[in-house]
Amino acid sequence: MSDHFKALIVNQEGENFSREIKSVEKSFLKHGDVLVKVDYSTLNFKDALILKNGARLVKEFPHIPGIDFSGTVVESESDKFKEGDEIIQTGWRVGEIYFGGYSQFAKVNSNFLVKKPKNINSRQAMMLGTAGMTAIQCAFTTKQTREVLLLGEKVNDVIVTGASGGVGSIAVMILSKMGCNVTAATTKPNEDYLKSLGAKNIIKSGDLDKEARPLDKGMYDGAVDTVGGNILANILTHIKPNGIVAACGNASSIKLNTTVMPFIIRGVKLWGIDSVSVSIKRREFLWDEVSKLVDFELLDKSIKEIGLEELLVEYPKMLEGKTSGRYIINVNK
Repeated sequence: MSDHFKALIVNQEGENFSREIKSVEKSFLKHGDVLVKVDYSTLNFKDALILKNGARLVKEFPHIPGIDFSGTVVESESDKFKEGDEIIQTGWRVGEIYFGGYSQFAKVNSNFLVKKPKNINSRQAMMLGTAGMTAIQCAFTTKQTREVLLLGEKVNDVIVTGASGGVGSIAVMILSKMGCNVTAATTKPNEDYLKSLGAKNIIKSGDLDKEARPLDKGMYDGAVDTVGGNILANILTHIKPNGIVAACGNASSIKLNTTVMPFIIRGVKLWGIDSVSVSIKRREFLWDEVSKLVDFELLDKSIKEIGLEELLVEYPKMLEGKTSGRYIINVNK
């Protein structure tokens, strides 16, 4: 590797928060036993919060954000990986308390990495990234957990909130591939895009963003919720008996004003999805599965590939709710 490489550095001195693309040396990288030449990272809502002001997630400055990345091992002190291995990193608070992927090189704990499946390339890995990992966990929870683990009835009708976002759009695609009739709830005027992903019905998220009744008409066998707040509270009241709601986000609100009625009258299950500390064994399984369920050619139509410089322009738009689809970051652009 060269003596210097490019990285996006955030720093805080007193009340002054800054973000800057700098040339740094290998010695700047603090953590881990595997050195990776990074190909791609992504822009997630958590990344945008960190880029804004650290979001109380970053403990030490200066810091390199980027909660996921793909690339190739160039040095390894671990017997789990060798030079030339192609890897994927998601979760484990990389980009928060550990340096992340907004850099041309990253040093990371070998326990945080999985080898990239051979049937996808590095770019496709980050077309999915943390969002894809979260989406497939949600889809498996909503459908497979009820049908297989709980020996329940077939899941047909599901609703996905925040359907235009990174997690939501991939969840729509995966659930549709699994044979579900997907209703997509969104604030964006992009009906054609969501239907191209497999959504059968489109509704406005605003119709659900109100105080929820204790119970409402049962309409869905399950749900994937990426936004929280009143929308999640209303979704719970519309789930049919024994349905599962996979909750994975709080883009609308961290609060949930609900009653026990959906749970004790209809046996609805609210299942939290944690994408940070998923075991390596489960990650490997999920990466193998997600590559079979995603139409990468179709997904690529919603991908915006940008460099680190453009990232500084684009992240505020995500915080303002003005983005759709996925951003992947080509750190070598």
